[in-house]
Amino acid sequence: MIVTIDIPYQYGDILYLKSDPEQYRRLLIGVRHCADNGILLELQCGTQNSYHYPIEVTTERDILSNVIS
Repeated sequence: MIVTIDIPYQYGDILYLKSDPEQYRRLLIGVRHCADNGILLELQCGTQNSYHYPIEVTTERDILSNVIS
């Protein structure tokens, strides 16, 4: 079976978590296809990797998120 996944990012892109008040830079290093046909993006921040849904990330840093919270 061949599965094609279309995401608006490329490996190596710098992404930010919308919910991260510190707005740390995260590197896209992988994509995981789930059994329910959803996808998770594997992001690396320093030495830690984490998985996130595409709706949780953005390419734009929110510089006001730390000021407002």
